[in-house]
Amino acid sequence: MSIILPVKGKLPSMGEDCFIAPNATIVGDVIMGNQCSVWFNAVIRGDVNSIRIGNKVNVQDGAIIHCTYEKTKTIIGNNVSIGHNAIVHGCVIDDHVLVGMGAIIMDNARVGSNSIIAAGAVILENTIVEPGCIYAGVPAKKVKDISQELISGEINRIAENYIMYSSWFK
Repeated sequence: MSIILPVKGKLPSMGEDCFIAPNATIVGDVIMGNQCSVWFNAVIRGDVNSIRIGNKVNVQDGAIIHCTYEKTKTIIGNNVSIGHNAIVHGCVIDDHVLVGMGAIIMDNARVGSNSIIAAGAVILENTIVEPGCIYAGVPAKKVKDISQELISGEINRIAENYIMYSSWFK
């Protein structure tokens, strides 16, 4: 059974048509939109600050979303895919973003819309990722602009696929 717990009187809130895997953990001040999915062994920990998640967000297996006590909240827009074992910590991710497997996004970073954070990339604290770009490496740097084909063929396709995958478990 999923672990969904209040912290200091704040219970997570999920929107309509969400899938939470049986061993996912969601605690504290977390508000999630509609058609989201939180996959196996993923952790969303709103214990030290708030986490806000838009619609059509998928948090894949082993990913961690957290924030920093009394300093940084985590805000995730709509149509965002957070890849397996990624870490999203005290940052803002705008709409239509793909965070690759094993990527790390640190405090006070902001990821602009229609962007891809490559697998294994590390977005350092206070980094501003330009909208419509791919960032890769350690530390991550802009490698190129994103074409319309990548936006529809990768970012949107993956987000829509995870809505389909989650339907298999409902």
